[in-house]
Amino acid sequence: MRTVLSLLFFLLISVSNYAQTAGKGKISGKVTDAVTKQPVDYATISVFKQGATSPFNGISTDAKGTFSIDNIPAGDYKVTVDFLGYKRTTIDHVIVTDGGSTPALANILLAPVQNQLTGVTITAKAPIIENRIDKMVYNAANDLTAQGGVALDVLKKVPQVSVDIDGNVELQGNANVRFLINGKPSSIFGASLADALQAIPASQIKSIEVITSPGAKYDAAGTGGIINIILKDSKVQGINGSINLAAGTRLENGSFNLNARKNNFGINAFFSGNAQLKTTGLSSNNRTSSNTTEGTVTNLTQSGDNTQRRSGYQSGLSFNWSISPKDELTASVGFNHFGNHNNGFSNQDESKATTAGAPIYDLLSNRTSDSRFHVNATDLSLAYKKQFKTEGQELEILYSTSYGKNTFSYFNEQDYLTGGYPTSGSRSNNPGNDRETNISIDYTQPFSKTFTLEAGAKAVIENLKNVVNTDTLLNDGSYINNAGQSYGFNYKRKVYAGYLSVSTALFNNFLEAKAGVRDEYTNTTADFPGVVIPGYNTVVPSLTLSHKLSPTQSIKASYSYRIERPDYGDLNPFFNISDPHNISTGNPNLKPELSHGIELGYNRSFDSGANISLGSFYRHNIDDIQPFTTRYDSLNINGREYPNVLLNQRSNIGTQTTIGANLFASVPVTQKLNLRTNMFFASRTNTNPGISKVTGLAYRINLNASYQFGNDLTAEAFANYNSSQKNLQGTRPYFFFYNLAIRKQFMNKKASLGLQAANPFTHYVTQRATTFGTGFNQVSIRQVPLQSFGITLNYKFGKLEFSKEKEKDREDNNMPAQDAGGR
Repeated sequence: MRTVLSLLFFLLISVSNYAQTAGKGKISGKVTDAVTKQPVDYATISVFKQGATSPFNGISTDAKGTFSIDNIPAGDYKVTVDFLGYKRTTIDHVIVTDGGSTPALANILLAPVQNQLTGVTITAKAPIIENRIDKMVYNAANDLTAQGGVALDVLKKVPQVSVDIDGNVELQGNANVRFLINGKPSSIFGASLADALQAIPASQIKSIEVITSPGAKYDAAGTGGIINIILKDSKVQGINGSINLAAGTRLENGSFNLNARKNNFGINAFFSGNAQLKTTGLSSNNRTSSNTTEGTVTNLTQSGDNTQRRSGYQSGLSFNWSISPKDELTASVGFNHFGNHNNGFSNQDESKATTAGAPIYDLLSNRTSDSRFHVNATDLSLAYKKQFKTEGQELEILYSTSYGKNTFSYFNEQDYLTGGYPTSGSRSNNPGNDRETNISIDYTQPFSKTFTLEAGAKAVIENLKNVVNTDTLLNDGSYINNAGQSYGFNYKRKVYAGYLSVSTALFNNFLEAKAGVRDEYTNTTADFPGVVIPGYNTVVPSLTLSHKLSPTQSIKASYSYRIERPDYGDLNPFFNISDPHNISTGNPNLKPELSHGIELGYNRSFDSGANISLGSFYRHNIDDIQPFTTRYDSLNINGREYPNVLLNQRSNIGTQTTIGANLFASVPVTQKLNLRTNMFFASRTNTNPGISKVTGLAYRINLNASYQFGNDLTAEAFANYNSSQKNLQGTRPYFFFYNLAIRKQFMNKKASLGLQAANPFTHYVTQRATTFGTGFNQVSIRQVPLQSFGITLNYKFGKLEFSKEKEKDREDNNMPAQDAGGR
């Protein structure tokens, strides 16, 4: 790992020295609406050599309408400015001298036009990756191999994000990630993150924002950082929409979007749904346990199959009203449903013998299990934004609430073939509901072009209720309520926060700095028997420094302090006994996990369209929350004894230190062939009192290749490898998968038809994991079916009416986003 970091540092110094030797001219300016006098953001600036018909360089204006293009060779140029709904503006004979004067186009006025178009063909594409001062954005609109899948398929391609075969997500090697939808929390993530991410079709996702060092404006929750899923919408005038359908051998999904906007009022509506068809996987488990006091060894072998089904749907409606050019009101309502159903059968052989080899017993049995889980969640939000006369001065007020109902139920029955034991079993039904309300106010005050102050306050109120009803199977085949495992509980958590943040330029604009501090007070109550959860206050500082080596390359350093509060699933003392030999429960005594993070990054784009991003990070977690497995010869749960049990429970286990590096590169090999790679390396060390120090290296490498056969035919291939990793009590299995896709556009690019294949030559993905601890050693092997073939259909419809109302949602229509590099 030191070698990787040393190489990264050498590359940073090398490209920095190279950048400082370049000495060419610069073209800069500002674009303004000729009528409203407001800045025009995301206008396209193109630079032509005088007399040429194709631009050789270009950029988009920023949020203030400004642009700057460096490294322009000396010469005579033509500059054009374009934006949807405006007449093109052309400036001829812009003279650039090598290292001499700097042409400044101080105030370029764009005149709006009034047009109605029955069809629009837009061929420019947003960059796949955008690096900004506080986040990295992955634009998913042109991702072919993921479009027939779900959100997890998109996340597998996002830099610094790792996804395993079960849908568990890590950011920079840390699983404690705060997930948002359109910048707001949702109760669907608290119920089951993996299921929620598999209920969102990839075709519904516009982009994914990755924030590894959040500033003071963001909630401090999530020691790994924040992942914000942005769903598709539109602010284009007129009525338009899209239909996306995908059918396959393993997964089916579809989405429908409708957008309508007239003058200052707009409505967006969508419906999406998906289903993972019935799939059956194979599994085996071999455990050896020893009891030194008794002088015995127990062997447990389990083998069988598990059949799984998933389904989900979402719908939403949002309203946007521009009350005035300075006042905007937005309201939205969304409904989410997802669920899964698992049923399995396994053969079990449990034998016990003395350490000398003398047999004590040998029990053969069959176990049948069935579990179901489903969630219904409703999200509501109301936002008001006020802009003042001073450019950049803003006030934002947001109210959002999410209400979810979820139910988990299981059934298991064990039939003994030897030993003369009666059939045993249990069933449980656990309904619950949760509600989270967020109220926030944010204010931004620019004091100059280089100094801005942000401040705000927020309250987060969570209220969860859960009921556990457990029945035990009797010898006559009937069930009786198990009072010791039937109960209900209420869980409430309130977080009150305030923050102050400053953005400024230092040392004559050599550095851009953003520093802030956030204070959060947490108060938690839960009626778990004998448990009192104390309140606590957390002060969260953050700092980001960035320097532009040139308009096409920059470096960034940041520090953040984060907290991971245990959620109700981690705290819930309910025992899940769906497999009596592998029992799990929550830990109501968990303390919050705290984390210090430092990052260093470098980004550069090239005139050829290539882009490279390098980064390294250091993260140190205190009171690290990790799952821990303990073996019991016999575990008493509310008066009933369960023999030969592994109990899995999350605990605060010492500290965890992670050092890592990541690389993203996009290279247009030719005009038709583009290659992208995304590499991530991390060394993780756990230091725990009473347990030996454990260090494990993990890495992820993926490669994406796309080829444009013509204007309307594109092919793409994607392969991803996640390495195995040593952890506290064993090893995590490696994971390899690959996807192929081809898409044909027709009807003037309003429609497209695609074919996709996932792991087409491998039916099963084999996962081998080991777990060990005091008195036991276990090897688990699973064969998970991932092979699938599918077809996708996309159709865009409607009429776009362009006026002087600016269209900010360019990415949804494949328009270029802000990009520091040339084309």
